[in-house]
Amino acid sequence: MKQSEIKELSVEDLQEKLVQLKKNYTDLKMAHAISPLETPMQLRSLRRTVARLATELTNREVQ
Repeated sequence: MKQSEIKELSVEDLQEKLVQLKKNYTDLKMAHAISPLETPMQLRSLRRTVARLATELTNREVQ
């Protein structure tokens, strides 16, 4: 998910997406611990997307 897409979302959408992506990241991490993923770059991508969403939420709360 790109930064421009994140900026267009509402606060409620950001929160929903953040919860959903955190769950996906946890599931993917567990699956990777059991047997290696074909593309471990998915973990990095998801982690960074979660961070982008969390940062945008924090920025909106401050303003």
